[in-house]
Amino acid sequence: MYSIEPKDVPTAKFHGLLLGAVAPRPIAFASTVDAEGNPNLSPFSFFNVFGSNPPVLIFSPSRRVRDNTTKHTLKNARATEEVVINVVNYDIVQQASLSSTEYPEGVNEFVKAGLTMLPSDMVKPFRVAESPVQFECRVKEVVELGKEGGAGNLIICEVLKMHVHEAVMDEDGQIDQYKIDLVARAGGNYYSRARDGFFEIPKPLATLGIGIDQVPEMIRKSRVLTGNDLGMLGNVEQLPSTEEIEDFVKGSVEIKGLLSSDDEDKIHKKAQEYLRENDVQSAWKLLLAERRENIEHHVHEK
Repeated sequence: MYSIEPKDVPTAKFHGLLLGAVAPRPIAFASTVDAEGNPNLSPFSFFNVFGSNPPVLIFSPSRRVRDNTTKHTLKNARATEEVVINVVNYDIVQQASLSSTEYPEGVNEFVKAGLTMLPSDMVKPFRVAESPVQFECRVKEVVELGKEGGAGNLIICEVLKMHVHEAVMDEDGQIDQYKIDLVARAGGNYYSRARDGFFEIPKPLATLGIGIDQVPEMIRKSRVLTGNDLGMLGNVEQLPSTEEIEDFVKGSVEIKGLLSSDDEDKIHKKAQEYLRENDVQSAWKLLLAERRENIEHHVHEK
């Protein structure tokens, strides 16, 4: 294990390690105006949502590591106390990246990146028309986290109005994660296209899972099943009944053959296949059928 304290390495080194480890990160495409009304646009990956009542978004334009300077976004947010946060999807990710170029003060990044300035309803900064979701925000507070290069500046924003393109919504009025096609930042030059990596995990809050501690020991100590596999097994509310297990075994020649082989690894690999297909009940039925076979075998030996 490579262990390190921030004080023992250059800030740039630790900065890179942080960005590589805490990823992927959503992107705040922040639009501001200066005191004279000149627009500015820049992406920030130190960003997330921190409440819904009131709705609060926080992003952080950090002080530059190399020379300890700050971005125009920070100056503008302090001066006007307004910002529009636009989300970045795959359709505009290259333009968002281009807008991060450190153009001189007064240069309009909307124009440089070929994006459309859309007037906001409640704040002065413009929205990015091409962004599928835009948040008009009031800056509640700016929290300085340090004075040296690399220090963050938390811009705490309250959402005054949210705009969502109908094209990314589903029939229930929620945002369809595949249609919105969000992207995120990782370390170095890497980005992540969210919808290419989606998978579902039922929330434990919706069910009272039995817990991994209630999984039989012979399953917990499997040479095949992983921690994720055990987590799925432990997230069921109750185990299959004896009748359900018997019907499962009777209905499949393959399962009967597996159980008669007495090959624990093969049986657990088949259970793992079920888990990969989110068929947790079949995985449980197979594993419990194996456990029952083992118990009966030991009884007969005695």
